[in-house]
Amino acid sequence: MTNLFASYMRTLVPYGVALVLTGTGWLGIPVDSTTAAGAVSLGLGAAYYGVFRGLEWVGERLRWRPLQLAAGALLGWARPPEYKPAAAGTAEGLAAMQRVLGSDRDRR
Repeated sequence: MTNLFASYMRTLVPYGVALVLTGTGWLGIPVDSTTAAGAVSLGLGAAYYGVFRGLEWVGERLRWRPLQLAAGALLGWARPPEYKPAAAGTAEGLAAMQRVLGSDRDRR
């Protein structure tokens, strides 16, 4: 559950920041229409995520924990979610299901 929450936070925070920056006009970008405001917000959100995710990646590669944590915190969660690898039985079960479905298809 924590991984799901972290992934939501790291997705929503950049776009929330972009909406605030666009709505307040803090960046000085004149936006006259709702459509333009939406486009500017999406662009800002993507740029915000890209910059701070890139800094987080650099922090990981340089093993510089303060940069990694600061960039992650500005994304909404200090560390990226960590997903467990699929269980070994999952691949075997999938292969068995494909064999069953494949043999069913051959009978038609």
